[in-house]
Amino acid sequence: MELVCPAGTPAALRAAVDAGAHSVYCGFADATNARNFPGLNFSRAELEAAIDHAHARGAKVLVAINTFPTAGEEAIWHAALADAARLGADAIILADPGLLAHAAERHPGLRLHLSVQAAAANPDAINLYARHFGIRRVVLPRVLSVEEIAAINREIDIETEVFVFGGLCVMAEGRCALSSYATGQSPNMNGVCSPPDHVAYTSEGDDTVARLGGFAIHRTPRGAPAPYPTLCKGCFVSGERQGHVFEDAVSLDASRLIPALARAGVSALKIEGRQRSRAYVAQIVSAFRAVTDALAAGREPPALALARLAEGQAATTGAYAKRWR
Repeated sequence: MELVCPAGTPAALRAAVDAGAHSVYCGFADATNARNFPGLNFSRAELEAAIDHAHARGAKVLVAINTFPTAGEEAIWHAALADAARLGADAIILADPGLLAHAAERHPGLRLHLSVQAAAANPDAINLYARHFGIRRVVLPRVLSVEEIAAINREIDIETEVFVFGGLCVMAEGRCALSSYATGQSPNMNGVCSPPDHVAYTSEGDDTVARLGGFAIHRTPRGAPAPYPTLCKGCFVSGERQGHVFEDAVSLDASRLIPALARAGVSALKIEGRQRSRAYVAQIVSAFRAVTDALAAGREPPALALARLAEGQAATTGAYAKRWR
């Protein structure tokens, strides 16, 4: 299976390629991609150099243009599409139907992947995108079990890509009303669920309080590590309970399910983490490349010890097993 790895910076892209990534996904330094953080992403010149570096080493570069254009500003997204095609991107990851139509009409030779932001989670939806826009691969939402993925693959004729490590989202892949309410910025349109300019840390008594858009998200003893305030992973009071009401601060780790995902017909394994350092990228890519190499050779894949790389030093298989049923 193809190993698709994150790159938030040119240095991280080089680290991923050198560690054995089959493909690397990245985005431009603007609102056209869903990891629009200061200090991350690529200029046009940086992307051109990155594609040359990857291609010289046999790796592919996938460009995420996976936010939804703001009315009246579609030209920014159209320019990103044209530039990614011109620079030699191996595929474009898109979510917006209008952009998909534009890409299919204006760039007919360009390989299109359907972003997880489109939240296409059943054969009818996936086949519609394939029929109308010619998408070649769908990135499946992180709400499906292995059995559901296998059932989807039996009814579609395109490739499927699934997340196997990194952050989780409790919403329908970025459609976060909580974040939009707190900050006035939509993750799907502005590319950031917790914009840094809305984040503040204050001292109150013996505590450090982390806020997003004026809302207190975490309260930790002064001197203790204060987490980045993301609403879904905040600590709140609900009834008699106080803690992580929506989602624990843990990472997805489906490494032990990769053989089952292979049997389910999955074509590509995706690692989340474009905000992470190049050291993190190198370690996580090397670990997962050992698994894909073992599977390709017909060997038992190694067990991975990834807890130290997981958020909160803890991990979950998420919806793949759906143990709460």
